[in-house]
Amino acid sequence: MTGQFTDAERRTTLAGLMIVFLLSALDQTIVSTAMPRIISELHGLTLYSWVTTAYLLSSTVMVPIWGKLGDIYGRKPVLVVGISIFMVGSWLSGVSGEFGAIAGMSGMVQLIVFRALQGIGGGALFTTAFAIIADLYPPRERGKFAGIFGSVFGLSSVLGPLIGGYFTDHGTITLAGHVVAGWRWVFYVNLPLCLLSLFMILVKMPALPHQRSGAIDFLGAGLLIAAFVPLLLALSLGGHDIAWASPQSIGLFVGAAVALALFVYVESKVSNPILPLRLFANRTFVTANLAAFLISMAFMGVAVFLPLYMQLGLGVDATTSGLAMLPLMGGMIVGSSVSGVLVTRTGKYKPFMLGGAVLLLIGVLPMTHLASLSLGLLCGLLLVVGIGLGPNHSLFNLASQNAVTPRDIGVATSSNQFFRQIGSTVGVAVAGALLTTQLANYGGGKLDLGALQGMALETGVAGGHRDPALGQALSFAVSGVMQAALAVIVLGVLVIFFVPALPLRSRMPAQEPVLEKEEVAG
Repeated sequence: MTGQFTDAERRTTLAGLMIVFLLSALDQTIVSTAMPRIISELHGLTLYSWVTTAYLLSSTVMVPIWGKLGDIYGRKPVLVVGISIFMVGSWLSGVSGEFGAIAGMSGMVQLIVFRALQGIGGGALFTTAFAIIADLYPPRERGKFAGIFGSVFGLSSVLGPLIGGYFTDHGTITLAGHVVAGWRWVFYVNLPLCLLSLFMILVKMPALPHQRSGAIDFLGAGLLIAAFVPLLLALSLGGHDIAWASPQSIGLFVGAAVALALFVYVESKVSNPILPLRLFANRTFVTANLAAFLISMAFMGVAVFLPLYMQLGLGVDATTSGLAMLPLMGGMIVGSSVSGVLVTRTGKYKPFMLGGAVLLLIGVLPMTHLASLSLGLLCGLLLVVGIGLGPNHSLFNLASQNAVTPRDIGVATSSNQFFRQIGSTVGVAVAGALLTTQLANYGGGKLDLGALQGMALETGVAGGHRDPALGQALSFAVSGVMQAALAVIVLGVLVIFFVPALPLRSRMPAQEPVLEKEEVAG
């Protein structure tokens, strides 16, 4: 396929995709530092977790649907639609609460609704960008580009909180006598990037051939949403907003299980399924996605509560805790870039998958006893963890793409992203539940995760104001979370051992007919 495109077309397309990827990755981190100011201005402390949850829900459930639409209608139109929805959602998120209550919705509720809209578009960005790379380059060449894109993700993870904090603190301006709060630029900054990427994609990107034709599986798409929205809601809210054993939690889990069973049944019957079940007979597809799920789950368990521990346990301020996480992101950039080049050079991905997972294991092991670690040593361990995560950020996806036929590239790519996001959500939920349980065991039930997050959010603990008793409790609780993460990483390493070491193809396979035989027969 590479022969169909000139080098200039591929370079321009890659540049456009880098902007798209940067957009999606930035949006996952840029809002975090603006949240205290948003909550203060929109009076939404009780709803603050929904700003993140709404985006997570809509983007995650849409990933496999966007991947399938890309296979049917082509990546370019799907990417254009996704960016457009994301842009509109960003603009509306920025104006949330600007004009008071609308249709009975407070400013905070408006922000939650528009973040969900933004997530619908955001679900198309990651998965379509990786699928387009697969359309342009054979598997062996994709390694270096996957490494570059992984570096962009790591860079955005560093820049996102800094940009968000800068706009929040210094971005407030007055236009025609109207004050525009600085935090709103956290969303408005997406608009010029969206317009630039749309221009490059519409004007410069060549038309990409698609592999399928036929009707959309609307029933399967609806059941997929019906299965995973309740599941993600239960995982996101369980343990703090609603109790795990409450009727609400049980109802959400039961509803998700029923819808998932119906989804599997429907997908086994339709001719053009959202997620072809035959892919689960592909050992590489299954093991790579399972490993991606486990590593993502462990990573969130490691990363999500460390800033909280640094602020409330070690007594450092929010800025210092953010800077202390930079080695993690720097390691990801190095690990992703170096492994990408080496995969392209050697044509092998499994050694780097294993090596990365083992480094992750080495980095997390000492964190199971946080009380014995200084802030400097913790930063060094986070660098090791980042280097270990770098290769696996993209290689699981590369292995899946390499093992499927061209007609399933979109589905394989979106499935990997889908399982990664589900793993991250499960990781946060399980880590939160473990932390709450550990705190209850240590402090006699007087501390819980909600209370700690409220303390960090509202008071912004300053250096030198460390509570020794709170520090001991957090050290005990977060160390327990790290022990669980370590066990999940060990399981991930074992799964990686079973990922087939298929040679990466140096050429693109021959294209299949656009219309499948089964659809012609139907």
